[in-house]
Amino acid sequence: MTKYEELLKTLPESPKTWLITGCAGFIGSNLLEHLLKLDQTVVGLDNFSTGKQQNLDEVQTLVSKEQWARFSFVEGDIRDLETCQKVCEGVDYVLHQAALGSVPRSIADPLTSHASNVTGQLNMLVAARDQQVKRIVYAASSSTYGDYPGLPKVEDTIGKPLSPYAVTKYVNELYADVFARCYGTQAVGLRYFNVFGPRQDPDGAYAAVIPKWIAAMLRGETIYINGTGETSRDFCYVKNVVQANLLAATSEHEEAANQVYNVAVNARTDLLQLFGLLKFGLVVNRPDLRDIKPSHRDFRAGDVLHSQADVSKAGELLGYAPTHTIEQGLAEALEWYVGSLEMAGTRDAEILEPWVAGKL
Repeated sequence: MTKYEELLKTLPESPKTWLITGCAGFIGSNLLEHLLKLDQTVVGLDNFSTGKQQNLDEVQTLVSKEQWARFSFVEGDIRDLETCQKVCEGVDYVLHQAALGSVPRSIADPLTSHASNVTGQLNMLVAARDQQVKRIVYAASSSTYGDYPGLPKVEDTIGKPLSPYAVTKYVNELYADVFARCYGTQAVGLRYFNVFGPRQDPDGAYAAVIPKWIAAMLRGETIYINGTGETSRDFCYVKNVVQANLLAATSEHEEAANQVYNVAVNARTDLLQLFGLLKFGLVVNRPDLRDIKPSHRDFRAGDVLHSQADVSKAGELLGYAPTHTIEQGLAEALEWYVGSLEMAGTRDAEILEPWVAGKL
């Protein structure tokens, strides 16, 4: 039995109170779903800047009435210290997911990214300290590796940041380390690598590549690849991220706290391979996509060429063992992505009819 399997067995027997910031977002709502299914008490905080009420509504349909009753929601902003203090009262563990993601967004508006990602994180650390939270687990980022070319990425070797977003996420790690040294706050950073899965928004200027490409394929829109297509990423299914958060919060290993961990699968998929995987998954019900081809454009400023994570540290200290490769994750998530587009409107519903008919 793995550490995570043990945890899934013991958590319902000894429920805790959890705070999820950004609970209406993609990763936050997946954490909420899993914790409620484990009969935990959950406080959620979100300002709906990027999170969506429909994500919370969907979680409600996936848990029992009794489990949903264990959830309380506060609409508020992590940039407000008083709000952070309030939601941390009586909480055992904080899973801090609230942030403004996206490299391009930070380049376009560095001030807002800084306020949300740095001031917001500092407020949460202060609140966790003051309210005597057992441990705060925060969303760090693979962007912290910057221009360091070595592969796979190892936690203690980073380069120069390539975007304001990367700077904010590195500052998060520095603040967490200082709070551990100055106040004894237990904090764990999880450097996410290209997370994908259900409740990931396919629309908007800063949409992640997997949902964005699926939506474009099904709508008959052009698929753009930045660069030659050799750019590669360590795509990580959201269930791996949920596992890492729960293990990071509860691990009793004496060296587990006050660390930063990679969260991925230690594999690389380039953009041309990704395009092929998505087309292969969709063409079964949409044979008209068989001949679709991508278009290439300039490499995007602030991006790195290759990314791959060494996850041995998380395995050793947390017991992290990813359960889903990119292929296994897509096999689970593809139907959700398509279904979410169907719900978006009649235009999409008409386009998706062959897919839906094939799935039912």
